[in-house]
Formats: sequence, C-alpha cells, structure tokens
Amino acid sequence: MAENNQQNNQNTQEDVGRLRQVRRDKLAELQAQGRDPFQIVKYDQTHHTQQIRDNFEALEFVAPVDEDGKAITVPLSDIPADKVVSLAGRMMSKRVMGKASFANLQDRDGRMQLYVSRNDLGDEAYADFKKMDIGDIIGIKGFAFRTKTGEISVHVKELVLLAKSLMPLPEKFHGLTDTEIRYRQRYVDLVMNEEVKETFKKRSAILREIRNFLADRDFMEVETPMLVENAGGAAARPFLTHYNALDEERKLRISLELYLKRLIVGGMERVFEIGRVFRNEGTDTRHNPEFTLMELYQAYTDYEGMMELTESMFRYLAEKVCGTTQIPYGDNIIDLGKPFERLTMNDAIKKYAGVDFDAVKTDEEAKAIAKERGIEFEDRHKKGDIINLFFEEFCEKNLIQPTFIMDHPLAISPLTKKKPTDPEKVERFELFINTWEMCNAYSELNDPIDQRERFAAQDANAAAGDEEAEHTDEDFLNALEIGMPPTGGIGYGIDRLCMLLTNSAGIRDVLLFPTLKSLNS
Repeated sequence: MAENNQQNNQNTQEDVGRLRQVRRDKLAELQAQGRDPFQIVKYDQTHHTQQIRDNFEALEFVAPVDEDGKAITVPLSDIPADKVVSLAGRMMSKRVMGKASFANLQDRDGRMQLYVSRNDLGDEAYADFKKMDIGDIIGIKGFAFRTKTGEISVHVKELVLLAKSLMPLPEKFHGLTDTEIRYRQRYVDLVMNEEVKETFKKRSAILREIRNFLADRDFMEVETPMLVENAGGAAARPFLTHYNALDEERKLRISLELYLKRLIVGGMERVFEIGRVFRNEGTDTRHNPEFTLMELYQAYTDYEGMMELTESMFRYLAEKVCGTTQIPYGDNIIDLGKPFERLTMNDAIKKYAGVDFDAVKTDEEAKAIAKERGIEFEDRHKKGDIINLFFEEFCEKNLIQPTFIMDHPLAISPLTKKKPTDPEKVERFELFINTWEMCNAYSELNDPIDQRERFAAQDANAAAGDEEAEHTDEDFLNALEIGMPPTGGIGYGIDRLCMLLTNSAGIRDVLLFPTLKSLNS
C-alpha cells in the first residue's frame, strides 16, 4: 500500500511538471510575439459579479435578432454605455464548442458564466482564448443577459489575458485529506473553496462592527508597543528576541493591558486596541502562539459595567454579522439574545462538582479535597489555585450557553481589585460560551501599594519555577502612583469569537496564515 501511494505521488508530480512546462511554453510564445501578459499594469474593472446579479434588471441588454430569430452581432461601441460591464478575475472552467464557448470567471464576490464566441472576438482573439488555461487571470467587456436556462451571464465582446497561471489548480482541492496543505497554501484554498473566503469576509465584518460598536460608545482606538522589556498583563511565557540597535533583550508582548492602563492614567478614559499578541505555548484547536486580542479600558466603571458592555456587544455582533442572535455551532444553537447567566466561580463548582469552597478555610484543607477528587496540583499552589483547577476540571465543559463566571480567587488575579466584602476574591469575570473562555474582565486594581505587593508575590512564583508568572513593572507602578481612576477593563480573544460566529471547528480555520511547523525542520 505504501509503495502504491509513493508511486501515485510520483506520477502526480510528474503530471504536474508536464502541465507546468506546457503553460511556460505558452507564456514564452506570447512573450516572443510581444504580448507578455505580465507587462499589463492595470485593467478598468467597472463591476463585480455580485453587482451584476444585484442590478441585473438595470444592466440587462437584449441583443437584436434578424428575421429568422438569430442574434445579430452588435459591436461593443453600439451597446449603450450604461449597459457595458467590465469584469476581471480568474477563469475557473472552460467549455469550447466550436465557434462558441462558455467559461466561468471568479472574482472576489463569486463566479459568473461567460459566453464567448468567435463572431464577437474575431478569429485571432478567439484562438487565443482557446489556448488559455484554467487559473489564468482575464479581463472581459460585454453585456449582461440571461441564458435560455435562466442563468445570469455576460456576453463577452472583448477579452484580454492579464496574468498567466503557470501552476495548474487542483481538481478537487476541497477533498484533500491533508488539511495542512490548505493552511500552508491559503491562496489556493481561497481560490478553490468559496466557504473559506466567506469565513474571512465575515471575520473582516466582525472586526469592522466591533469598531463601530465601540465608536458609538466613545472609545478611542490606540496602538501600543509589541517589543517590550517586561511582558506583563497575563500568565504566559513570552517569546524572546534581541534588539540589535540597542544591544538589549526584548520580549514580544503577551498582553495589551499595562500600556493601555498607562493611557487611562493619562486621562484618555476610554481606549481599546485590537492587535496581535504572542505566547510561547503549544497549538490546538483553540490556541495559536500568535493571535488577535482586543483589550479595552473604561474609566469610572467596574466589572459590572464590563458585563453590560460585553453582553450588548456580542448581541450586536450576532445581529449585524449573522442576522440573528441564534448562532449555530456544531450540534448546538447558542442563544445570544436572552440575558447571559451569571455564576460566581465557587457557585459553579458547587453546582457541577458538589464542593463548597466558601466553607474551605485553609490551603491544606483545599489540597486535601483536591487529592480526594483526583485533581493534580503543585506544592506551591494555594487555595485559590485549587479552586481554579476544580473549575477547569468540573465546570468549563458544562458551560455551553453564555455564562459569566464571576468573583475569582485573589491568588490567580494579580491585577484585579479585591471584593470589599471578601478579600480572598476579586471583582473579575470570564465569559464562557460553548465551553470556551471568550473574555476576561476586571475591576482594575489602581492601588499602587497593593499592586507592588502582588507583583512581589508573582516574582516569588517566578523564582520558584513558574515560567508564566508576571514580574514587577516599575514604570507601570510609577504610573499607578501618578493616579489611575476606578476602571473597568476586559480582554477578548478575537479568533475564538470569529470561530463562534462562523461555525468554524478550529482556530486555524479563522486565521489566514496560522503558525505551522517548518517543512524544512
């Protein structure tokens, strides 16, 4: 079986090599004739395929017929200017039938059938058309009409080759079992798979509508550094690099938080950033080492204000991008229309694991319960860490419909305000949908003395071997000493949001160019 597969692959490569050579020979012939398509620098594209469909009644031109009912060839110059359309795109199919042919042109919006005849183009241009290959980029001028079968099409009066495709397209790309090829050659994936293109159109719409929503709430979009001395704001291991000009080590940011808070100190009040962050971790269906994060901060509000904003924004995005708040994902329908459920982390554990951590008073007692329930932990872990491990083990898998999980342990929340009624907990929430964490929000800690103490605890964790622990950031502490108002802050994983709203199974399906292991390694 292995030998047969190897032989088939070799035969396929040889076939592709022959086809590539045929195409190169065609290009060389055109170049020898002084008709190199790669010398064309522009094309006057007046319409896209969807515009023709949407405006067909206004664009349709009915060609005159003679006494026998046969269509009369009308020069392009005699067709009313408002009826002439000019399209450009990739030729995806071609059926040559003597003096007349049909082809399919694909542009950014979809495909359009073309009717191409020798009477319209002339002998030489029609012969050139017949030599063209699937995948070639062409430009056409003509008029819109409806075929006898009712299909909206374009009757071609002029046709020009704009770029020669030297590599044959796969015949059945969507059916490839090695999906990695789709991710490595996304350009081919986009050509061959209309669903993929629609996913990324929707991703673009999601980002656009996020910006529209926040603009209506008077937020300012800003940009902050990617190369930083201290990669803080999250529990993650950073990527390291060297800045040659300064001869200093730098890190790629793992979060946007600490710089955005500096802007709140500076009086900007409502800021957000959508940008790439980098975490030196593994990959799976929900994680990529570089991903798109949005963080926003609003002065003079708290995590309750962030819950209202989040629920409103998710509902708004569903309506604007999907046209409904009933979002299909896998076998579930996610209801973004009704109020999101709210549970404290301890209440969720009590509900799904039957353990009441509000009644647990010491770290030792928490560790004993963890041992009883088979939860692995490290010696350095405290009660708050055990609570988080219980939540991850017993609760997350049950959170299908939108649920705010609130009031996390202090031990796992070094940048969050304590709850005035319970200093072991903080004013923090995470939104879970389809078992995924969709965002993480705080009533932000603005006490510089408390913040220094928590940084010190994180430094101790780092010294004990925690590679994801944060480190003291003196400039950030200096900013807090200048004074930061009460502030609500939140971070959203944009890629997971796109997965949800496009019903995509994995994060690679919503990243145009996901991180992949090098073919040479």
